[in-house]
Order: sequence, then structure tokens, then C-alpha cells
Amino acid sequence: MSPTRILLADDHGLVRRGVRLILDQEPDLEVVAEAGDGAEAVALLREVPVDLVVLDIAMPRMTGLQAAREIARRREPPRVLMLSMHDNEQYFFESLKVGASGYVLKSVADEDLVAACRSAMRGEAFVYPGAMSALVRDYLDRLRRGERVPTTVLTEREDEVLKLIAEGLSSKEIATALTISVKTVERHRANILARLGMRDRTQLVRYAIRAGLVEP
Repeated sequence: MSPTRILLADDHGLVRRGVRLILDQEPDLEVVAEAGDGAEAVALLREVPVDLVVLDIAMPRMTGLQAAREIARRREPPRVLMLSMHDNEQYFFESLKVGASGYVLKSVADEDLVAACRSAMRGEAFVYPGAMSALVRDYLDRLRRGERVPTTVLTEREDEVLKLIAEGLSSKEIATALTISVKTVERHRANILARLGMRDRTQLVRYAIRAGLVEP
């Protein structure tokens, strides 16, 4: 059988190189394309046939989560795996919601990524060993500290607006980037604050980091 064809997306060239070395040394896996962000990954899928897409969670322009959501809309979407630097229950559950087959920590990618790729291609879910206990422990710790644990999922457009707010763009710049009116941007901003129970941009930035929309 021919090897699994993989598209690898990460905004750090050194990370891509390291991950590619791990995958390409396996006879049944082959990296056939690389992307520096989610938007480039989605665009490459129109040109390069692949079986599996490995996406970093936090990337500029379009995050891995946003890209996975776009990929899932394809008529015959490839499998998707998410790479992350963090033990974070929100990243993990958001990954499942957008259709990812697994969640792999970069710190143990050399141990787990190959197994995750093979699990995904068998149609099985992969979560790194110990993930569930770490995620549950983090969730409970945050509850004990009295932190708000967001359960509201924003719409795709609200995710886009929130990402740009967190990156420091003005309402006018966001309107230009998304081809919408400033008034519409302000309405989205108000809806986001209301739905998340937040008051200001600082809280929105913290939420955006936890949700994997921007890098910490």
C-alpha cells in the first residue's frame, strides 16, 4: 500500500522540520506538503491530494481550529490531527468539536505522533497518554480558584472577530480585513462580550489565548 500522504501546518519552520523528520522516517507515512498557517493549509488542499492534515493549534491568519473547521466542510475531507504545546481542556474539546481525530502534545510528538497518525487513518481517536487526567485536574483547579470556565461556543464569525481584536486590530481594520462594516464589527464585539460574560478587551485576549485563537 502507498504511504499516508500528510500535509503539515505550523508557523514555526524548526517545528515543521522536526515533525517532518519524525514522520518521514516511517515507511507508511510521507509529508507531501507544508504550510505556515491555517489559511495556507486550506489553500494547499485544493492543489495537493492528502490523506491526513496535521495542524498546529495556534497559528497566524487562520488558527488550526479554524482550518480544521474549513477542512471538515470538504466533500471528502482528509483526517485531521491537532498539535499543541499545552495541556488545555478547552483546546482539546474544541479540537473534537471541529472534527479532529486526535490531540498530540508537541513535547512528546516524537513518542506519540506516529501512533496518532496511524490511529487517525484507522478511523480511531487518539489522545496522548495521561491527557484526560491532566485535563480534568486543570478543569477542577480552575473551578477551585473561582475562574470562569467558558462553555459558550462562539459562531465562526465571532471567532474571527475575536482573534483580530486579540491581535490588537481596531474596529476599522477588522472591518477591512473581514469585508464588513464597522457597525457590524461593533455589534459582534458587543455580542461576544455578552455571551462570554466579559467586560473588556483584556478579558477577551485571555479567552482568545485559552481558546487557541492567538499565541500567549
